[in-house]
Amino acid sequence: MPYEAKDYARLIGMEGFSETLLKNHFTLYQGYVTNTNKVLDSLAQMAKDGKIGTPEYAELKRRVGWEFNGMRLHELYFDNLGGKAALDRSGKLATRMATDFGSVEAWEADFKGTGAMRGIGWTILYQDADNGRLINQWINEHDAGHPAGCTPILVLDVFEHAFMIDYGLKRADYIAAFMKNINWGASEARLK
Repeated sequence: MPYEAKDYARLIGMEGFSETLLKNHFTLYQGYVTNTNKVLDSLAQMAKDGKIGTPEYAELKRRVGWEFNGMRLHELYFDNLGGKAALDRSGKLATRMATDFGSVEAWEADFKGTGAMRGIGWTILYQDADNGRLINQWINEHDAGHPAGCTPILVLDVFEHAFMIDYGLKRADYIAAFMKNINWGASEARLK
């Protein structure tokens, strides 16, 4: 069953994100969905044709991680945007942040600092499935660096396409706009 791009038009009009930026970002995401389907279809056909041991098959197997994670990370990112309410300081996510980082403010400083690092990629608040601990992680590429067994709780895209149209090189301003638009309910629902 092929993947279908989700509709995130509800985010248009969100403060701090222009319609042009969002529509460009949605188009990029739709490309990941299309390419995920193409790569998976090609792999299935190659397997049927007995071409599993070929270099072409191996390269597509490597490529599927890039395309699939590009699709999925964008979905998580868009899903955790569009909120207007502040983090519930008595909720389970804020309580866990305070436990693991000392305070919500300490978590936020670490998350923003991680997002402001030089380079392209993602900043992701993960939860370790084994012990519940929260970890802010820098992911350089879609398909590498994800901590095994961890669940993404909050996803911030820090590739240039996510902010350059609106913010140029002012990544910190983009991160501030992101923080004002977090859908904390979506993030808290991901918490185990």
